[in-house]
Amino acid sequence: MYFIYIVKCRDETYYTGYTTDIERRLKAHNEGKGAKYTRCRLPVELVYWEQYEEKSQALKREYAIKQLTRKQKQQLIGRSVYAEKEHALS
Repeated sequence: MYFIYIVKCRDETYYTGYTTDIERRLKAHNEGKGAKYTRCRLPVELVYWEQYEEKSQALKREYAIKQLTRKQKQQLIGRSVYAEKEHALS
């Protein structure tokens, strides 16, 4: 499986990345071993992720998300949180 994810940094900015193991990658970010962007913005918090079977799909989606504005990313994150809450209530 391949994943794209968005983490929220301490300074309220977002970082979007790709991985095969979200837990390992989040741990790496928070240990300062992740992307250069996040190293000085610790800690980071996972706020969104998507799963793909093919690497090419995940990389295309990662690129598409990186092109979104901050507001569009917040809307994407908000929709996923809302959907999770609705599912939990069912």
